[in-house]
Amino acid sequence: MNGSKLATLLLVLPAALGCGSSSGGGSSSGGSSGMALDPDTAPVVAVDRFSDAFAHLFARSKNPSLPGPNAPIHFDSGAPFITHGLGPDGGKVTYYNFDVLPTAPAPIYVLFAQGDSSPVAGQLNVIGVIPGDTGYNDFWRVMKVTVPKDYVANTVTSVDEITAAGYPMETTSMLVNCPVVPDGSTASLRYTSAEPTGLQRGWYKHQVVKYFTFAERMLVTTAGGSVPLSDIYVTFNVNPDPNNAMSGPPSGFETEMGTMQTHNVPETVPEDAAYSPLWKVDVYDHSAFASVMNLTTAMAAPLLVSGAAIVNCPIVAKQ
Repeated sequence: MNGSKLATLLLVLPAALGCGSSSGGGSSSGGSSGMALDPDTAPVVAVDRFSDAFAHLFARSKNPSLPGPNAPIHFDSGAPFITHGLGPDGGKVTYYNFDVLPTAPAPIYVLFAQGDSSPVAGQLNVIGVIPGDTGYNDFWRVMKVTVPKDYVANTVTSVDEITAAGYPMETTSMLVNCPVVPDGSTASLRYTSAEPTGLQRGWYKHQVVKYFTFAERMLVTTAGGSVPLSDIYVTFNVNPDPNNAMSGPPSGFETEMGTMQTHNVPETVPEDAAYSPLWKVDVYDHSAFASVMNLTTAMAAPLLVSGAAIVNCPIVAKQ
């Protein structure tokens, strides 16, 4: 996809880049390929981000206090879902934690009527995987699907229908960060006032799926089609030790006494051209905690593990 087309899509896809719709107005009558579904009355898919099929850092089998299957997750409730760190310049930053993810994005399908430059009004975007499914990712690569001019919104509600119809499709380089979560989940913080804070809606196998959207900076794929990475330097209360199951992440991030302030330092923030919320985690020795106050001092700290994990952690506030 060339640069001008990408720029046009970015301008006309504010809702699509939020991965879906947060309000009503679904269709109820048929289009050329069948009856449209009403997202206001369609069933909502069950989601479990803490199952062993998906979770790495936040597996319920290791931490039974995590919410049950399909129970709402309130990401503002504190650790382990939200962390207070330090920016590259030493200023305070806040970010959500959405667990370990791959670098290969999953496809999200955005429908355009033939000849139109804006998505089909009222149509929810379509995904084919949710947490626990092979190939799932919170990061979605936008696929532009062209449907007939007389297409009725929400006639297509699954990836299988898109494939069976043989609609023309264009793979864009646009990425959106939209973690799929149980209905009723909350995460109220965003980096910019333009970002929606409520749950968005899409289609998954004829069911409504709910997700957040984080758009603190426009993201595009790397030359190889992956989600770009940025480093973060972190330390734990107990240094990682293969002989100690409670070391590293289970011991929790080290914090300043009596506070939730860590000395975890991301390499980039949303104003930076190289920013990505998908972070490569580098673990430094907790003996250097007091001396780490910014990126320069974090990089100078003794490094224990490089690339310990790749995690989705959108920055949602900076002081």
